[in-house]
Amino acid sequence: GKRTQLLKGLPATSTVEENSAAGVSVYDFNVTVSPLASEGIAILPTIVNSNPLTEAFDIESKGGLEFRVVTTGNPVLDYEIMPKSFDLQIFVEDTAGRTDLNILTIQVTDKNEHPVFRGNMAIETVTIYVLEGTPPERIYQVDAADPENAKLKYSLLPATVPFLIRESGAIFSTKEFDYEKDPHCYFLNITVTDPDGLNSTKTVNIIIININDERPYFTTKQRIYRIPEEQSPGTTVANITAKDPDDEDSSSRLFYSIQSSDRYFSINPATGVLQVSRRIDRDALPLRLHPNISLIVQVEDSPSSGHPSEMEITIIIDDINDNPPECNPSVFRKEANENTTPGTFLVDLRNYCKDIDVDPSNNQFSFTGLSGFGSNNFALESTVSGRLVMTGTVDLENPANPGVEVYTLTVRVQDIAHPNYSSKYPFYISLDNIIYIYIRIKPVNEFFPVFRNLSYVFSVSEVTKVGSSIGRVHAIDQDWPPTVITYSIVAGAGSRDYTNIFWISPTKGDVRILARLDYETTQKHIFIVQASDQEKSTTASVTVSVLEVNDEEPVCSPNFYSLQIPVSLAVGTNINGFRIECKDRDSDPRSFRYFIDEGNENSHFIFSPSAGSNTSRLILASRFDYESGVDTNLIYSLRVYITDDNLLSARDKTTHLTKTGTVTLSIRVIPNPTTATTTTPGFTVVTKRENLYSASAWYVPFVITLGSSLLLGLLGYLGLLLLSRLRARCPPAGKAPGAALCHFTFYVSSQTMTKLNTVFDGEARDPVTGRMYEFNTRSGARRWKKSNEPLQPVLAVQVTSSATDSSGQGTSREEAPSKKEPSEKREGLTAAKKPAAKPSTGQAEMPGQAGLRLQKKKEESENRELSSPA
Repeated sequence: GKRTQLLKGLPATSTVEENSAAGVSVYDFNVTVSPLASEGIAILPTIVNSNPLTEAFDIESKGGLEFRVVTTGNPVLDYEIMPKSFDLQIFVEDTAGRTDLNILTIQVTDKNEHPVFRGNMAIETVTIYVLEGTPPERIYQVDAADPENAKLKYSLLPATVPFLIRESGAIFSTKEFDYEKDPHCYFLNITVTDPDGLNSTKTVNIIIININDERPYFTTKQRIYRIPEEQSPGTTVANITAKDPDDEDSSSRLFYSIQSSDRYFSINPATGVLQVSRRIDRDALPLRLHPNISLIVQVEDSPSSGHPSEMEITIIIDDINDNPPECNPSVFRKEANENTTPGTFLVDLRNYCKDIDVDPSNNQFSFTGLSGFGSNNFALESTVSGRLVMTGTVDLENPANPGVEVYTLTVRVQDIAHPNYSSKYPFYISLDNIIYIYIRIKPVNEFFPVFRNLSYVFSVSEVTKVGSSIGRVHAIDQDWPPTVITYSIVAGAGSRDYTNIFWISPTKGDVRILARLDYETTQKHIFIVQASDQEKSTTASVTVSVLEVNDEEPVCSPNFYSLQIPVSLAVGTNINGFRIECKDRDSDPRSFRYFIDEGNENSHFIFSPSAGSNTSRLILASRFDYESGVDTNLIYSLRVYITDDNLLSARDKTTHLTKTGTVTLSIRVIPNPTTATTTTPGFTVVTKRENLYSASAWYVPFVITLGSSLLLGLLGYLGLLLLSRLRARCPPAGKAPGAALCHFTFYVSSQTMTKLNTVFDGEARDPVTGRMYEFNTRSGARRWKKSNEPLQPVLAVQVTSSATDSSGQGTSREEAPSKKEPSEKREGLTAAKKPAAKPSTGQAEMPGQAGLRLQKKKEESENRELSSPA
């Protein structure tokens, strides 16, 4: 709409006092409406905005076209913490569409406010406690403030009290208080005033606390007390009283305690009542020797750092007959065999019973009242001795016996003096103590277990599953109570392949099989079972008859075969003379049936006979017709089934087990042969071998391992022996200069080795040394010929090699002396290899040695034979 001057008196500035209540008028203004606005104002004057933003002001109508701005009281205007000026934007619109927007500025003016207390005094009345005897000091700090931050003045009323307040607000005491002379409580009015005279007042309470300065004293005069023993805890012994001079005008607050190290009594710390705190036993140490108890009772007027006073009292403990006879143990357990003879002594009760009362008149007792089920078999010799003996016999197996294994007997141990057990034994209503005697009749193993049958026979099918139960054995024992019988297999129950075929339940006697039964291998198993009651045992035989079941498949040979036939083979011909032969371990040879299940297209092939025999031939049943397209295959893969149900009727075949063997044939048809040739059909025999480990053949790997270990040990021993021989024949290098090396002779021959001929039938001269030597023309052995020459040979390594002659004989030898010579007389020889031929008759043989060096030797060494070790 068009803006026109509608707000009369605006813009303007006005003031308002802080803390003004809601509804206080701040400024009045009018609204002028144009003649065209017949209906007056469309939008009443409204504060549409303020700077700063606030809701402390609102516009009210005074009637007609007069309006005023008032305070809302939310929030309350505060000059100290809020803005000092607010600009309000006032908007109005009449019905003719004219509008006006003007600003009213409101300034907040300050107002003097009352001072305020802070801290605890602002929310509650403060109470201050002052101990009597405390010297003058500051006791409290008043905290107050003026909203206008003006300086405040503190004052205190009434002025006669011994307190003052300073300009800082600190309250001080002006004297040292005496609780007995001064008032016990003061009420102070604290006033705080600002410079304009506005003030606030609060009350402070001051309480004077009394302190103890007097020692309490006992008012009880009695010092000796007497009580009987065994008083229950909490029993009052004495009431100790005392007074405190500080508390003459009221009841004393005193604290009682026992200062001596006593464990029998306690005192109430507030009332002084002396009570029994635990059991007091006159018959136990130390009261058994010293029945008087001395106590130091202390009273003080403060639980800590008070004024104490002490008093000694004596309590005498009187003895009463409070202990019945006691037996330790009070329960006896004895054993007696069922065949124990009458009169046998069992137990002497007096050795285990006593009365611990101090007074001798109270510790006398007797044994009476032997009772219990079966007590007629037992008796006490006398009431004084307490000896229990057996008077009857007990046979557990006797039918007249009640069958009780444990007899429970009771014997009363009675105190002769008048008893008083109420304190120590509150539930003890009789005048005696009870001894329990349990006598166990020990069974004697008199009977052997007995099997119901001397032998058992079980018939079991050979196809029974492993783990199945095949029967049960049972044994009984006449001993009472019944003993646990344990079953076991002690002999038999094994076979060649299995150590244990059968197993028996140790507790139930249930016999089960652990391995598959085979009628064809063993038709009957016999083993021995034992029943034992841990001491005695008996045996019975068990026979397991294996029932035959048709569980073996026919096995035919060959089970695979390949054939080739001409296309023109005559009908009825036994194809290539082929036949199969079948065996079945559990079926008659006449029980076989043969039929071709797969691959026999156009039914060209049959087996004859088709049933009733363990052999059958392959017959061509119809001619091949490839020209008209009836036959198209040249290779037939036949799958032949052989069943063992030929001898069964049609009804039996539905109930009996039938096994089937399989043979596979491959037949190749050769079309239109041009040349009639006689061929031998080729075939392939497939043999399948499978090595299976049997647990019963554990010894096979053991023997192999043991044999291998022994062989390795023997080879090692031979190696060590050879090494030691080599060391013996070969001295270490460098030990002696000129020492000869070892002699080795190697024989290489194409013929069998024969024994060396020791006849030397030829002689020759060594071309190097010039010495004569003898040789054997057959074996080649040589030796130096005896002579008077002073020369002597030294050990040397000599190696000869020879080729095999036309007769197949040849040798390779190493020549060496047969005995070692002293090192100081040896010379080294250098050996060389030279071919040597077998010498003919009458011709000298050369040793084929080169580089020999000789030195003198004794005569006896020259005559030694030179031989080669084999």
